[in-house]
Amino acid sequence: MPGTAAAVGSMPGEDPREAARTVFGELGDPPHVPHLAQLPARGPGADPLGRTASLLVDLPVDRQPAGWRFVDAPGRDAARADAFLRADLDELAEAADGWSGPLALAVVGPWSLLAAVELNRGERSVSDPGARRDVVASLAEGLTRHVADVRRLVPGAQVVVHVEEPSIAAVLAGRLPTQSGYGTLRAVDRAEVRDGLRDVLAAVRSAGAEPVVRLSPAEAPWALVREAGAAGIALDVRDLGPAGWESVAAGVEDGQRLWAGVLPVRGAPPSVAALVDAVRLPWRRVGLPATALADVVLTPVSGLADTDPAAVRGLLTRLREAAAALEEASGD
Repeated sequence: MPGTAAAVGSMPGEDPREAARTVFGELGDPPHVPHLAQLPARGPGADPLGRTASLLVDLPVDRQPAGWRFVDAPGRDAARADAFLRADLDELAEAADGWSGPLALAVVGPWSLLAAVELNRGERSVSDPGARRDVVASLAEGLTRHVADVRRLVPGAQVVVHVEEPSIAAVLAGRLPTQSGYGTLRAVDRAEVRDGLRDVLAAVRSAGAEPVVRLSPAEAPWALVREAGAAGIALDVRDLGPAGWESVAAGVEDGQRLWAGVLPVRGAPPSVAALVDAVRLPWRRVGLPATALADVVLTPVSGLADTDPAAVRGLLTRLREAAAALEEASGD
């Protein structure tokens, strides 16, 4: 049985049909995990933030010079984001016809969304308690609908939702700059951050999907994410230090699955042995059993949007080879 490879999130280019065919051509063989591709090269609304904002219920957004902002009524940018999503779902349904197995969706998590999208008056929405409550509730409802749409289009899909939270550590530490740049926003209480994330992950579970949280390895709030109910943790493990691997071990022992980012998205790919050792060696150092390596999912370190389109298939082939070798190592 081969190991598991995945490449969740963005892809290069502007053609959703080619992206879907590439994803399923390279990863459409269980237990590998194909995904609903995002194509940010198409412009605003196709980017991860615009895609997630388009899922919000009763919270319209529009693209401003400084970024996305909540507005009173949907406009042209919101319509464009909706159109991109419909096109991507149509191509997913065709490429995934007859698919039975895991299928990943990537969204920006509530705290990183709040950190990025502005209020009407121009400040980051994370600064407003009411906006925080509204965005958590709206995203939870929107993800419930999104998962239902995907399951209707691909009935055999076992949906995995990757909730991307690159800004959650800055929200907790009070390091987000104000829009003026002259100060920083007040830290949000840990319990509120945990509970907001928990509400979103619970909505994913209630929709019949598995929630995975993607974190930046620097100052990752490991315990908070476990308490919030994440079934898995995804992150770039290449420079993860001993303390980080101890936290990974605590999550694995608690039942979480590791989605290990090991493959650089630019330049010549490392050897299969190097990709395997990026997980296998620290895994053993923290005392995790070799047999549990078979449950690790190998991924690129980030989305593939900035990758040379001609190199994507080769990168995914290398990732599959590494996943197979890691699975073999689990029997050592």
